[in-house]
Amino acid sequence: MVARKPKAKVDDATVPSEPKVVHPKNPLNELTSTEWLPETVSVWNQRGLGANHPDAAIEREHPAPFSYTDVSRLIRFFTKREGVVLDPFVGVGSTLKACAVEGRRGIGFELNPKYVALTKKRLKKEASNAEAVDWQEVRKGDARKLVQALDENTLDFVITSPPYWNILHKEDHKAKQERIDNQLDTRYSNDKADLGNIDDYEAFLEALGGILGACVKPLRPKKYMAVIVSDFRDKSNYIMFHADLARVLRPYGLEMRGLTVLYQRHKRIFPYGYPYAFVPNIHNQFILLLQNTKK
Repeated sequence: MVARKPKAKVDDATVPSEPKVVHPKNPLNELTSTEWLPETVSVWNQRGLGANHPDAAIEREHPAPFSYTDVSRLIRFFTKREGVVLDPFVGVGSTLKACAVEGRRGIGFELNPKYVALTKKRLKKEASNAEAVDWQEVRKGDARKLVQALDENTLDFVITSPPYWNILHKEDHKAKQERIDNQLDTRYSNDKADLGNIDDYEAFLEALGGILGACVKPLRPKKYMAVIVSDFRDKSNYIMFHADLARVLRPYGLEMRGLTVLYQRHKRIFPYGYPYAFVPNIHNQFILLLQNTKK
């Protein structure tokens, strides 16, 4: 029996990669069919950096941060390179960091000057592409006013994670163990213009719907908006925030095209309700995917 000659090992760097083939009629993104497919699955696992990652320090300064890696995933699907992205509630800049990493132009609105400063610091510290960092702009002020200054049909995508009403005012087990004990913010701000300080839920929905609805004018026709939210409890009442928000946005011409469940499998579990009543540990967010139907 003749021994087979072992195959020569080849350095991966010397093997030419197959050219990336993007469909010529694809106006939405720069993904191949293989890259496109997994993005349409209706359940995603949240992809955080981990609490001990050095780039998570600034993110943790905000009481309700969301992972820039998940934002990057959405930006890659709904925009092309150098596309213009707006986040009307930018917080500590997860969206702008994602834009810098992905080579998009980002605009962020933020009411709290502390978070404006942290966003600028974060971009300098965590984003390596100096040119792409220069493309990012954070504007301090009330989103209700700032959105009116945007020119018509200048945005390719809107993505945000807005306040979840005034739930941060409810300092439960989680807030005490994860925020208060570490001297971290438990509220967005004390500003009267902050939507997180509105006491009435319907008034909050109307205000939030007005801001996101005003994005229809600067958002190009047929382009998309992604809104990351979570349902929550108000005392014993379970509030389906994602459904309520979709309802108030429809009259603005923002129609639902899909709903992605973002599974937060790494969140801690707390003994809510024990031993008297069922109270869920909410370990998911919803990504509302809406399309601008204006012509």
